[in-house]
Amino acid sequence: MSASNPPGRLNRGVLALLGLMLVAAGGLTLATHFGWRGLFDPASTIVPGTGRPPTWVLYIITVVATLLGLLCLRWLAAQLVRRPRRRIWRLESDPDRGRTELATTTAVEPFADEIEKYPGVRAADASLTGAQNDATLTVVIHADQQASLAAIRHRLSTQALPRLRQALGLRALPTQVEFRFTGKTTTTVR
Repeated sequence: MSASNPPGRLNRGVLALLGLMLVAAGGLTLATHFGWRGLFDPASTIVPGTGRPPTWVLYIITVVATLLGLLCLRWLAAQLVRRPRRRIWRLESDPDRGRTELATTTAVEPFADEIEKYPGVRAADASLTGAQNDATLTVVIHADQQASLAAIRHRLSTQALPRLRQALGLRALPTQVEFRFTGKTTTTVR
């Protein structure tokens, strides 16, 4: 059972379309070079005239090329940030009586929701990777600038993590916690 991966499908679709366009352009170039009938005249120019285009055309070309370059850089940056693949754990003690399957994303949703309720936390994202007997938890916490990271970390290690380990039936769960600060600051009214 594989997880749905819309960005992966989009990447494959865009790359397939780009590949087909390049194959068509290459075929058209070869056909023109060898002078096959019904296509372009190899002796003709690409654009009519030899004069320089108006200045506004050059500006538009520059803006479009810059935007296209920035979009390509954004796409490349998105490729570096990959989410772990969703896994399915089978929780069964007696296979003859049935089986229980648990998606790792489903297992950590309540955990992340609990962390988001901590004071100073704007958002939390958790991912559980690996097999059931060798799992690793990665937590990314987006916190306010004035948030007490020590208090968040203490509540995480004394409340949320023990509950998650108990719910999953794990003795140990190696955990990596990353804090990211939001640009927003909050003021407390007393």
